[in-house]
Amino acid sequence: MSRTHASVVVLAAAAALTLSACAAPGDDTPADGSDGDPIRIGVVGAGEPYWQTFEDAAEAEGITVEIVNFSDYQLPNQGLTDGDLDLNQFQHLQFLAGYNVSSGSDLTPVGATAVYPLGLYSLEHDSVEDIPDGGEVAIPNDDTNQARALLVLQDAGLLTLRDGGSSFSTPADIVEDESRVTVTPVDAAQTALALQDVDASIINNDFVGDAGLTAEDAIFSDDPDSAAAEPYINVWVTRAEDADDPTFAQLIDIFHTPEVEAGLIEASGGTGVVKDNTADELQEILTGIEDNLREQG
Repeated sequence: MSRTHASVVVLAAAAALTLSACAAPGDDTPADGSDGDPIRIGVVGAGEPYWQTFEDAAEAEGITVEIVNFSDYQLPNQGLTDGDLDLNQFQHLQFLAGYNVSSGSDLTPVGATAVYPLGLYSLEHDSVEDIPDGGEVAIPNDDTNQARALLVLQDAGLLTLRDGGSSFSTPADIVEDESRVTVTPVDAAQTALALQDVDASIINNDFVGDAGLTAEDAIFSDDPDSAAAEPYINVWVTRAEDADDPTFAQLIDIFHTPEVEAGLIEASGGTGVVKDNTADELQEILTGIEDNLREQG
């Protein structure tokens, strides 16, 4: 969910009008994809050109979709739970697990999209090896990105996390006498600005441009194919009872056509790495994250 990812059609001011397009708002029966009953897909970032490419490709296969844009990451899952959406596609598995556990829901991943590597940047040093012992690194302070940033720094050999770390690690888990750097958590939007004052900074893709940098300027990024990156696979999601809907499976196949994938990668600034994990593989990863969340709760 690094992108971070039409018009805004589900906001409080427009909800009554736009939801009337459904056969029955709140009805959790999945749409059939006909002109009169389009499949409603909740996204964040519907203005990205690849969504129009996807819509056109679906229409060519006889499937009508309606892309429903949200500006608040908390709303697409609730819309799916309430039956106002048929699918959503905006989040990674870690975020989905948090929603399911906190709300008691069982929203289910039915397809993968991509992982967006998280990068370490520096204005002072050309490589990880150049960062001095005792150096300071800024990291995002929100729970999801903070844990991932710590795992990136561990993979880079800059610090050690207790018990190997996890997608729930915090700075308190840093083993100080086995670590080369200290970390300073800041708001994710400030990580780029922090580069002026620290040795390096972990910066989400959304904010790399704010520092006048590109993804190629990263001195280290996490491995999108590693086990540590699995919680951050972005996914298609639906209600558990609709997970085997054949039209949804067809839409996921359409999303993975070369034209749509190329648009997805372009929208990510070339950083996105397309993933094709099966629904069963995604559910297994999700279940593990949810179990860990409940244990910590």
